[in-house]
Amino acid sequence: MKHNTYILSIMLLLFAILVNAQEAVSITKPEVLSKVSENNITIKISDEEFKKARADYRQTNAVFLPNITASHTAIATTNPLMAFGSKLNQEILTQNDFNPALLNDPSQVENYATMLEIQQPLLNFDGIYQRKAAKAKMGAMSLKIERTEDYLAFEVDKAYMQLQLAYKAVEVLDKALEAANENKKLADNSFKQGYLQRADVLNVEVRVTEVQNQLQTAKSHVQNASNYLSFLMNDDSYVVYIPTDELTIETFTIGDKAISENRSDIKAMQLASNAYEAMNKADKMAFLPRLNAFANYQLYDNQVFQGDANGYLIGAQLSWDIFQGSKRFGKAQKSKAEFEKSKLEYKQYVSQSNLELNKAKRAFLDAENRLKLTILALEQSEESLRIRTNRFKEGLEKTSDLLIAETQYAQKQLEYYQTIFEYNYTQAYLQFLTKE
Repeated sequence: MKHNTYILSIMLLLFAILVNAQEAVSITKPEVLSKVSENNITIKISDEEFKKARADYRQTNAVFLPNITASHTAIATTNPLMAFGSKLNQEILTQNDFNPALLNDPSQVENYATMLEIQQPLLNFDGIYQRKAAKAKMGAMSLKIERTEDYLAFEVDKAYMQLQLAYKAVEVLDKALEAANENKKLADNSFKQGYLQRADVLNVEVRVTEVQNQLQTAKSHVQNASNYLSFLMNDDSYVVYIPTDELTIETFTIGDKAISENRSDIKAMQLASNAYEAMNKADKMAFLPRLNAFANYQLYDNQVFQGDANGYLIGAQLSWDIFQGSKRFGKAQKSKAEFEKSKLEYKQYVSQSNLELNKAKRAFLDAENRLKLTILALEQSEESLRIRTNRFKEGLEKTSDLLIAETQYAQKQLEYYQTIFEYNYTQAYLQFLTKE
């Protein structure tokens, strides 16, 4: 047993050296929130999704803005029709070109055409509703960013409290180890004087080993909590953080808090449903005709990049796709089903949010009651340990009873801080659920 204790002590010493070798940095919760807001990858991903939706919306400007193209075409032909038409466009026809022999078997003609063309949509009903759908989607993505930031603020609260809790556990177990070592000294002295059996001394040594194991685990939790904060802040240094304030009880009143339809994620789902509705209307409007205006200006010559001859064309086109093999009917039915599905998902999401709120309220009340009982149990276990320790020093208490009291006191301390964490966590979660 002494050999095992010695090995464990060496391991703890090495672990402490390793931890101390890492840079320890003090940090406040506002500093964490600021760095998360600036550097968190999840927020950056949400921002890129918003930019994508905004780009899709900007593409729908084509519903109102003209389409302008310019081209330069060069051909060489002996085709009778093309040769005659090319000369006609170039305005170089002569009387001799009407010779039947030349018309039927012309020499090679070169034609260079420069064209500027404008197409202007006038009536495009389905495009208008597609634009509305894209705008609603863009708004939903913007609200998604807000909710993502709210969620990460909540995660920062939780992670920071976990770090505080981990340091409290280290503090409690440090004191427990110190007390266990003191008891071991007393037990060794009592054994030498013949007051204790060897089995009693071994029980004390086992207790020391248990506390050392728990302390090592608690220090690992400090590193884990620090690493998670680094992850949230997108910090690759992964230093060990030290919270500037301790874990304390925060005051909170539940009141009549309820889920608000103005909460960003709920509003985002409503906008998404609006987008599906607009897409369904767009599919229905696809049955209507479209009216577009067009105009072009042409320059022709038999030399490249020249334009001795020119002409223009202006017109309007009313087009109507009467039947596309029932494709549009199926598309409209699909978008209708997606719209109905989005309404049901919105209703389900609000209902689920209310369910989560009710559970969180009950969890808060449970944590509040548990905190009162934990405080009482902590005070009782502390007094019990004090009495048994004094009696043990006088040789009036069994070693096993002292160890039980010592273990209970350490457990009640850990339970107390764990309950504070749960109490504060449920408050933060309630605020997250009810935030507008």
